[in-house]
Amino acid sequence: MSITAIPVDQRVIDIDSRRFASIEKALVELITNSDDSYARMEKAGIEVSGQIHIQYERHQTGALLVVTDQAEGMSFNQACSVLTYGGAYSPLARGESGGRGYFGRGLKQAIYGLGHGWIETIHSGRFSRIELFRSENGGYMYDDENGDRPAQASDYDRLGILENGTRVSIVIENTQVNIPRYQTIIQSIANNIYLREVLIRRKVELINVQRSKEMERSGRISYQEPPANVLIGPDQAGYFAYEQKTYPFTLTLKRALDTELTSRGDERTNGLVVFSDMVTLDCQLFEYENQVGTEYLFGTVRCPALIEKLSQGEAIISDEREGLNHKNAFVVAFSKAVSKMIASCVLAEQEKLKHLEHASTSDRTSHMIEHLLQRMNEAAIEDFGIIMPASDIETDSTDALERPAALRFTTPFYYRKPNHPFHIALLIDPDQFVKDDVLIFNCELPDSMHIEPLPTTIPLCDLNDKQRIEWMIVGDSAGEKGEITVQAGTYWARCEIVVAEYASKHNYGISGPTAKKRIPRDHGANMFAGYELRNLNNDLERAVYSRKERKIIINTGAPTVQLYVDGRGHFRDSARLLLAELFMDVISDELAQYLIEKSGNKNNVEAYHTANLDIIRQYGSEIHLSFLNT
Repeated sequence: MSITAIPVDQRVIDIDSRRFASIEKALVELITNSDDSYARMEKAGIEVSGQIHIQYERHQTGALLVVTDQAEGMSFNQACSVLTYGGAYSPLARGESGGRGYFGRGLKQAIYGLGHGWIETIHSGRFSRIELFRSENGGYMYDDENGDRPAQASDYDRLGILENGTRVSIVIENTQVNIPRYQTIIQSIANNIYLREVLIRRKVELINVQRSKEMERSGRISYQEPPANVLIGPDQAGYFAYEQKTYPFTLTLKRALDTELTSRGDERTNGLVVFSDMVTLDCQLFEYENQVGTEYLFGTVRCPALIEKLSQGEAIISDEREGLNHKNAFVVAFSKAVSKMIASCVLAEQEKLKHLEHASTSDRTSHMIEHLLQRMNEAAIEDFGIIMPASDIETDSTDALERPAALRFTTPFYYRKPNHPFHIALLIDPDQFVKDDVLIFNCELPDSMHIEPLPTTIPLCDLNDKQRIEWMIVGDSAGEKGEITVQAGTYWARCEIVVAEYASKHNYGISGPTAKKRIPRDHGANMFAGYELRNLNNDLERAVYSRKERKIIINTGAPTVQLYVDGRGHFRDSARLLLAELFMDVISDELAQYLIEKSGNKNNVEAYHTANLDIIRQYGSEIHLSFLNT
C-alpha cells in the first residue's frame, strides 16, 4: 500500500479546501470535469452517452455524494496526475481550452473541503482506485493502492460503467458544510450559472438514496429560463479593439416578463453569463452592475478570446474564480464594448422608472410602516386630541363632537378592585362602516385577568342591528394591567383596565345632563389610514399627505425616491432610513397643521414652525427607530 502526501504546500491546500467547502462547488467541479471528458471524446469522433449520474445520501450530520460518468476514464498515471496542484499542470495551462472547474484545483479541494473520498476509474480495461484523506496530524494524504489492476465484471456492474468512466465518492463529514435536502440539490444544479449549458448537452440526473437504497430519481435536470422578450440578438455580433487587434463577441440580451430574477450568487438569473468556448467565466452586467433599471435584464455574451488569453497566462480571471478581473486591460476593453451595446436598453428601463405609477415595499418594511402609522394614529387622538370626522375629512375637527363615534367603549379606563366582576361595553355605529368590514379584537390581558366571552373576530354583517357588545371581566391580583383594542376598517377604539387594591367598589364615570362635552380619548378614525408609493407627476414633492384618502403618498416621480426603486417596482429595503425621513416630515407637518387650525392660528407661520419642531423632538427618534427595530 502506497500512502503519500499530496505534492503541494499543505498550507496552500488547506486555505483552498476551506474556500471550496460546499456541495454546490464540488458538483460544479465534478460535473464540468465529466463534461470536458465527453467533449474530448466527441472531438475525436467518438459517440458518447453524455450521462452524469449523481447519487446523494443525506444523513442528519453528514452525507455521501457520488458522481459517475461513462466518459474516457483515466489511466493510473492520469489519476495520480490530477493530484498535482493546478497551475502549470492544468489542462487550461497546457492550452486545452476545455479545462474548467476551478482551473486544476477543484477536485482535490472539493474532496478535502467536504471531508474525505476516493476516485474510482476504468480505462482500457484497467481499474484504479485512489483514496484522499487527512492524516492524524492533519496532513493531506492519498493512497494509490499500489497501482491499477485488470477491471472485473463486478467493477463495471458496481460502478454502472459500460466501457470507460470515472466515479468520485465524497463523504461529507465537515461540520461547517451545509447539508441541503434532495430537492434543494436539484434546484442548485438546475440554476447554477456554471452548469446551464452543460445541462443542455449532457444528461445530468440526481438519485436520492436512503440506507443504500434508491428512493427516487430527478429525471434529466435542466435550467428553465424565465419568459422574456429579446432586446438584442440572439447572438448579435460585436467587437472590441485591444493592442491594435480586433476581437469578436456575440451578445443576447433579454428582458424577463414580470418574473423576479435573482441578482446574486451562483444561481443568479439576472445578468449576462459570460462564455468562452465551453467555459463559463462570470455573470454580471459590466458597467451597469447593480444599477437601477437592470433588475429584469439577462442573457449571454460569448467571447472566444477570453479563454485564449487565459491559457496564455493573462490574468483574465482570479484563481479563486470570483469572475472576470476588471483590472486586466483586455477585460476592461471587452467590458466597455459590451456595456456600450447594452447601454440603450438599460437607459430605456431607467426611463420607464421615471414614469412608474406605483411601487411596493417588502412585507417586512410594510409591517414597519403599519406599526408606525398605528402608533401615530394613537398619538393624534391621545396626545393631541385630534378626532377625525367619520367621512368628510375636510370638515372642521370640532364638528366631530356632534356626531357619534363609529366605535367607542362606554368607559375607556376601568380601575377596579380584585375579585370584583364588572362589565365592559363597546358601542358600534353600523352606518359608518361598509358591508365587508370586520371587528378585529386584540386582548392583552395578564393570566390573572379573566374575560367572558373571549372576544373573537366578528363580521359587522353578523351583528344585524346590534350596536352594543358586552363582556364580563374580573381580575385576581392587584397591580395587574390589561388592554383591549378593537379595529374595523379605518376606525379603532381602546380601553385600559387596572386592578387596584383600593379601587372603588362602584362603577363611575361622567353622566347626567350637566356633564360637559369632552374630547373622547379612547376611539377615533385613523388619521393615517395607510400609505402608497405613487407617481405624483412632479419631481418637487418627495412625500405628501392626502386628506381625502387619509394616506401618506411617497412620490415615485421624485428623483431621490426613484433612486431606490428597482426595475420590479420594489422600494429597496436598504433605503428604509429615507422612508423614516419622509414619514417624519409628512406626519409632523400634518399634525402641526391640525394643531394650529384647532387653536385658531391657521395662518400663523411662527406657530406652525414651533408646533412642527415640538412634534419632531417628541416623535422623531421613535419614527426612525420603528424602521430599525420592528
